Amino acid sequence: MLYPELFKSMEAVRWNMATDIPWGDFDSSKLSDEQAYTIKMNAITEWAALPATEMFLRDNRDDSDFCAFMSIWFFEEQKHSLALIEYLRRFRPELVPTEEELERVRFEFDPAPALETLMLHFCGEVRLNHWYRRAAEWHSEPVIKAIYRIISQDEARHAGAYLRYMKRALIHHGKELGHQARIAFAKIGVLMASAHRTPQALHPTNLHVNKAMYPEDTVQSKLPTPGWLENWLDNQICFDHEWEIKVSSRILHNMSLLMDSTFNTVQDLNRYRKGLLREMPAGA
Repeated sequence: MLYPELFKSMEAVRWNMATDIPWGDFDSSKLSDEQAYTIKMNAITEWAALPATEMFLRDNRDDSDFCAFMSIWFFEEQKHSLALIEYLRRFRPELVPTEEELERVRFEFDPAPALETLMLHFCGEVRLNHWYRRAAEWHSEPVIKAIYRIISQDEARHAGAYLRYMKRALIHHGKELGHQARIAFAKIGVLMASAHRTPQALHPTNLHVNKAMYPEDTVQSKLPTPGWLENWLDNQICFDHEWEIKVSSRILHNMSLLMDSTFNTVQDLNRYRKGLLREMPAGA
């Protein structure tokens, strides 16, 4: 069981919102209206950990270990939202999200294969770590810079935890199920490491998750300004090709370690995926 060890390791580095954020360093002259509004959008986006957790618990009912880990992930993700909301409450109270705005991002996600979803969220955490690192560089106000640095480190730890569960799936599920897990991880890995070739931001909050609500079935579509994410990435924090390559490289590096192979490019991973499909046992 991974949960006890993950709880202990994450408890050891958990930050305190009252004492570890330098609230007293706030400099109003270094926060623009444009920057403050993006903080509101990120606060609401982070709130969507609530429906994601409900999805994880529903789709992993037979995995008590992973569901127990959700108690850590859910707590820390909602804490990110709360920290951003607290920043706005202190310094830009007119931008604090309303309960109605937060409630809008809580809607049901359609059931999905658990292994693909696990890999998708691993990649999402890698991507979010890089987004927040870039956001910390873009902002000039000291307190929000510190907040983004702190929560980016959480996202990296979450990616590491998801990776532990991916490794467990390869080892503990038997040869046939382990093979299926490799296919699932490689398939999503090819998609998520190819984001620099797609017009939309490939992150779980920007993907369609409820056919009955389509096309307004992404978390981002439920925000007060649905198109804010692309503008934030392209024109504000300038998450350019160089940064996308960093995300892709990180995904490929971890896939190499996970699969005990070497993937220098997305094409390498895709060839590996096709090989796995050819080796799939008959009737599987």
